[in-house]
Amino acid sequence: MRDFEKISFEQFCKDVKNDRELYNNIKIPKRDSDFTAGYDICILNDIKLEPNEIIKLPTGLKSFFEKDEVLLIVVRSSMGFKYNIRLCNQVGVIDSDYYNNKDNEGHIWIRIQNEGDKEVKINKGEAIVQGIFFKYLTTQSDDSLKQERRSDY
Repeated sequence: MRDFEKISFEQFCKDVKNDRELYNNIKIPKRDSDFTAGYDICILNDIKLEPNEIIKLPTGLKSFFEKDEVLLIVVRSSMGFKYNIRLCNQVGVIDSDYYNNKDNEGHIWIRIQNEGDKEVKINKGEAIVQGIFFKYLTTQSDDSLKQERRSDY
């Protein structure tokens, strides 16, 4: 079982701002069709990125999934091809124990950079990254099973 959901309004106020309308307009990620792997994640506000500028963006989202799965956050192909936008960490890796952690409820943030030579404007509600769920394998000698969830958040 896996899905996306909004962080609480209380967490949204801490992380973003006290704006019920903005919170209510958060889009739960969806796939474009039965043939796409990625769940499109949309930005909350209009943004402008100058060449080489970096910006950190809240999504207002968190995600739950099985403990042997990972959620990868990647830039949508169109953002890279059209605008030369990239994620600062190349691929975001969200582990299952990030969900509902005590510090931020598992709020997923993205940090992007404009690597082009022109200003880029992206409109509120536009899909900029996508989340893709994967099962992963562990080694025979894996000894990380000593604790159920990380406690270093």
